[in-house]
This record gives sequence, C-alpha cells and structure tokens, in this order.
Amino acid sequence: MGTETEYGVLAPALPNANATVLSSQVVNAYAASVRAGLGNLSGTRWDYTDEAPLNDARGYTVPRTAADPTQLTDAPPVLDAEQIAMEGGGPSALYGEQEDNSVLMNMVLGNGARLYVDHAHPEYSSPETTNPHDAVLWDKAGDAVVLTAMRHIARTPGFAPVHLYKNNTDNKGVSYGAHENYLVPRSVPFTRLVAGLLPFFVSRQVICGSGRVGIGTSNQRQGYQLSQRADFFETEVGLETTIRRPIINTRDEPHAVAEKYRRLHVIIGDANLSEVSALLKMGTTSAVLSLIEDAAAPQIELRDPVGALQAISHDPTLTALVELKDGRSVSGLDLQEMYLEAAATHARREGGADAATEDILSRWTSVVGTLKRDPMAASAQVDWVAKLRLLQAYRDRDGLAWNDARLNLIDLQYSDMRPEKGLYYRLAARGQMERILTDEQIAAAVAEPPDDTRAYFRGRCITRFPAEVIGASWDSIIFELPSRRRLQRIPTREPLRGTRELTGELFDVSADAEDFVARLLTGPEPTVAP
Repeated sequence: MGTETEYGVLAPALPNANATVLSSQVVNAYAASVRAGLGNLSGTRWDYTDEAPLNDARGYTVPRTAADPTQLTDAPPVLDAEQIAMEGGGPSALYGEQEDNSVLMNMVLGNGARLYVDHAHPEYSSPETTNPHDAVLWDKAGDAVVLTAMRHIARTPGFAPVHLYKNNTDNKGVSYGAHENYLVPRSVPFTRLVAGLLPFFVSRQVICGSGRVGIGTSNQRQGYQLSQRADFFETEVGLETTIRRPIINTRDEPHAVAEKYRRLHVIIGDANLSEVSALLKMGTTSAVLSLIEDAAAPQIELRDPVGALQAISHDPTLTALVELKDGRSVSGLDLQEMYLEAAATHARREGGADAATEDILSRWTSVVGTLKRDPMAASAQVDWVAKLRLLQAYRDRDGLAWNDARLNLIDLQYSDMRPEKGLYYRLAARGQMERILTDEQIAAAVAEPPDDTRAYFRGRCITRFPAEVIGASWDSIIFELPSRRRLQRIPTREPLRGTRELTGELFDVSADAEDFVARLLTGPEPTVAP
C-alpha cells in the first residue's frame, strides 16, 4: 500500500504565477537541497515505459482520442527554460543546468518515493509499504520532503517564497487529490470490490475526513462539512480522476505482475495531517479489502451512494440518515460499525489478528465509540473534529457566521506545511493531537526506504549508484554502464521482492555499479523480478 499527495501551492507575492512553474520549483528545490548536502541524489528521472493510465478494470482500454488530457499521465510534463524565464523563474541556483534546456519535473528519491509535477501541483508518491503504520510513516516523510523544498526556495535569491498546503481544494471550485493504492489479488472480481467498498468509502469520512468550511464545490452554501473531497464526486464507478470523479476508480495499472495483481487506486480520501486519521484511513481500508477477498464483507447497498456521500459529509452532528436499498435508514457511523463488526468477527474466525490488525481494530472501535458519544471528544484523533473545534472557538469569540472570510483563512492555515504557521502543527506541539510517530522516525524515512518491499531495491540503487541509474519507476530500474552497449533495464514487477533480506548483502559486497549489475544478472536465483 502507499499514498499520493498533491499539495496545494501558492506564492503570495506572485498572485498570477503559473502553478506548474511553482510546482517545478518545488521539485528542483528538493533536488538542489539534496545535492547541497542531504545526500548524493541528483534527480533520477522517471521511466514511463510501463505506464498505462487508460486501461479500465472493467475489461477495456479507453482510446487516447476519447480520453481527457488529464488522464494521459504516461508522458512526461514539459516545462522549458524559456517558460521558466517568462514566469520569473530566477537563477540556475535552483533549477541547475539541464542539457536539453528543460527543468526537472520528475525525480525518484532515495527512500523509494517519487516527487513530481502532476496537474500543476507538486506531488509526492510514497514508496510501497506492507502495513498501515509504515504507510503513514512514509506519507509523513513526504511532508518533510516538501518542507525542505519550501525552505530552500525561500532562501534562494531571486525567488519568491512558495507555500504548500496539505489540503484538497482551493475553495474556488478546484479539487486536487490525496490518493491511496492497495495491491489486491486479480482473482478477486472487480464487481465484488465495488459492492464491498461503496458503502465503506461513503461512510469512511466520519473517521478520516479532514474538514472543510463551505458546502458545495464553490462554497455555494455556508456551513462546515466532514470531507474536503465529498462535494467533488459525481458518479459511483469510473476511470476519470479529475472530471466526473467516481467513488470507485477503475484505472487498471497494476505496476506489478498484471496476471497476479491489480492496484486498487483510491481517489476519494482526504489529505490527512492527523496521524491517527491517516492510520485509520489506510488500516480500515486494508481490513475491508481482506473481508472482500474472503467473501466476508457486509452485504449493504445504498440507494444513492453519491447523495449519501454528500449527506454524511454535510452533517458534523453525525446524525444524518441515508437510505439503503432494503428500506433501512442508517447513519455514517452505523455503516462504519457494520464494517467494524464484520472485521472483528472475521479476525476471531481466523484465529486472531496480528498485532498491526489488532491495533487498527482497537483504534477503530475507540474512535467510532467516541464519535457516537460526543463527536467533539475525538479532536485529538480526527482532523475534521480538530479543525471544527478551532473554528468554533473563533465563531464563539467573535460571533462569526460560516461565510466569514476569516474562517476560510483558518481552514487553509490548518493545512499549512510550515510548522511555525500550520495550525495542525501548533496543536500537535501543544500535545493536542495524538501522535503515533516521532520526528526522528519521520526524518529517517525521508532518507531510507522500507525494508520489506521492492522500494528497498529502488531506493538503495539510487543512493548507492546515482551516476549509473538514469531512470526508475515502480517496476523498473535503468542502468547506464560504460562496459555495456545497451541500457540495462532491471524489472521489479514483484512488489515483495527486492527487499533488504533478499538484496541487502548484494549492495554491501558489490564494488561498483558494474559489479552490482553483473552479480544481479548472474546470481543463482532472482532477487528482484519473479
């Protein structure tokens, strides 16, 4: 599993700045920061060879001529030096000198992650992890990465400061994503995934929504809601991610052995700053996927999933009822309890859960129980509650209506990535947000990949052989070696190979990249590809 976060980007001193240029500054600033002393990475390029964004899990491929341009993520974005100059991009101290007169728009990091420009936003895609705790840890590493980039831009002469926000809307009708990815067996029918996940995703926002001032895509009505994303979804199932957004996304791009796996691409989540909310988002979804795989998920059908998604989001009292096809009316908390009970029963039936699953079930039970008793009592765990508590304090003190512009500023400031400015970080510093990670763990995850997935192999290749690795992706590493006429493309299609256990010694004993690739290609058994 892993996450993808598109950060909101703003340069207050440049109100008309091109967002793509600002986003490219973030990528190049991080590359420059690393070159300046945070490691030996200079910016490994992304390998687009195996990208297939138009494959649909329902069994067909959308023609390129019929696809929205935003779906064509299998080609690199281009921003040349002339465009940078036109936007006041500044000196080469940030962008460096590229042979092809372009700027760096994509880089693979030493922790196995990807940092790039996506739809005019800087995006961090975390490395693959095997459990929810690690997924949150390497997601938080992304926040540290972009903070480093922001600070580098701020101290570079000729550049205006760029501020980043871990949120999902500019409150002017535009939404951007915080996606999740889960590896699931291809043997599980996609229709079963849809049936099991729809009611869960509709109701999951009660435990992991990040909260938003305003109702409607462009704040047509005043008020407060649980989710930043809910109002931007229009259909139940579909391939698109930026238009006609579906609750269940059908992109069939496994980045793995296609015959064995599919990648469930989840686009309906909010960007979380609360570590507990993020853990519950990933952990409960993993538990529900296990239920679906074992045909043990609750049999629930919503009469109107999109309407239910928005009705639940629009009611911070958590009392709104939505209709099931069998005629019952239930709340979002009721739906979560149904899934929680099924997950707990399934764990008992299987002879008990492992420690990670037990932790998720315990936290899930606790947060749902707290929300049932008094939603505001969950402010230390749940983003939307923490934000609502702050907003309500200002409303009570100053008599502010929900359409007061000052509340929108507080909403935005909650997600500010600068610890000295962001309201989430100020709450955490006061001990008012429960944490499951330490700053030291996050700092380590910025530099080091997970040990137990192929991300270890990717990250170690980049940090150990930066001059010879000229391209990388989720399922490949490309070496350019003086002794070989052709590029050496090492496939990494099996996500659970390339681990420290399988390849750590190989990195330790290899004298250089030539020796490493020779040992890798002539070893007694594959350590990376199946």
